[in-house]
Amino acid sequence: MRALYGQQNSPGEEITFVFQERENLPPTRDNDVKVQVRACALSWIDTKLLSEIKLEKELLPVGREISGVVLEVGRKVTFFQPDDEVVGILPLDSEESGLCEVILVHEHYLVRKPEKVCWVEAAGTVRDGVRAYTALHYLSQVSPGKTVLVMDGASPFGTIAIQLAQHRGAKVISTAYSLEDKQYLERLRPPVEGIRQPLVARVIDVSNGKIDVAESCLEETGGLGVDIVLDAGVKLYSAEDESTSKSQLLPHKHDIITLLGVGGHWITTEKNLQLDPPDSHSLFLKGATVSFLNDEIWNLSNVQQGKYLSILEDIMKKLSSSIFRPQLDEPIPLYEAKVSMEIVQKNQARKRQVIQF
Repeated sequence: MRALYGQQNSPGEEITFVFQERENLPPTRDNDVKVQVRACALSWIDTKLLSEIKLEKELLPVGREISGVVLEVGRKVTFFQPDDEVVGILPLDSEESGLCEVILVHEHYLVRKPEKVCWVEAAGTVRDGVRAYTALHYLSQVSPGKTVLVMDGASPFGTIAIQLAQHRGAKVISTAYSLEDKQYLERLRPPVEGIRQPLVARVIDVSNGKIDVAESCLEETGGLGVDIVLDAGVKLYSAEDESTSKSQLLPHKHDIITLLGVGGHWITTEKNLQLDPPDSHSLFLKGATVSFLNDEIWNLSNVQQGKYLSILEDIMKKLSSSIFRPQLDEPIPLYEAKVSMEIVQKNQARKRQVIQF
């Protein structure tokens, strides 16, 4: 059997991806489930995080979001039996590459896949679903009547976050980075037949750099500001210091603080966010909070395992009932996985890439 791994010769270097021949799997341990992988989604590998938590390896397993069929179970496994269809996310310390025909997974990282849900959709939605639940249910409490701003709503994560927020009764505003993204967001509709109302109440096209996001949000909310902001990165410095074209489209941290309402929640993906005393004072006056979105927390501690599994089950239910309709690319054959992973690692994929076996 062949499996895909990443190699990084020294810190800061680009990862190269290689297929390695695997020897036969070790015997199935008491709590292990042997899974025949049917689909595996590709995600960016955070080498800095792996290094910080002392999980760097010579060969980094690639592909952690998997769906497949149970072939065999360990003698203490209680949740599954052979022929069950399952889906899950391999933990950060997993030695297994999801891009391999057969793998061993601890039963506490898997849930059953509904029959109606195809392999590719299950693997392609599970991570973005976990991120959306973490942001909207655990770092903030989305509920009917709240206003949610989802930055870059046409991204795979943004799409699922919009669908979850709207399903919970919130009013959704989103930003678009291109005309194509804007049109996609304007076409999004609820899964209920006969309802033509769009999922996104207002799409703010920031592609030309002329529209003020804070001003648009305050206008849409009658000057009250939004209750929850999910950013897709923020501009930390002045415009002259930002180099890439993508960072030019990001809002400045002051814009986000300005558009937050009283008691608002800012959920950020910017791990290096720096707040100056005036920023903190503005947040204090609003009674607002800043939370960091790191969806890996669920697997870094076993304390939340039950809650984590219930999230995975709920994601599959919503996928089965078409509440979640993920932003997926066409399924990719295994022999193209190396090239696709290089694109994902460079953050150049706009849709979720899924390998189908």
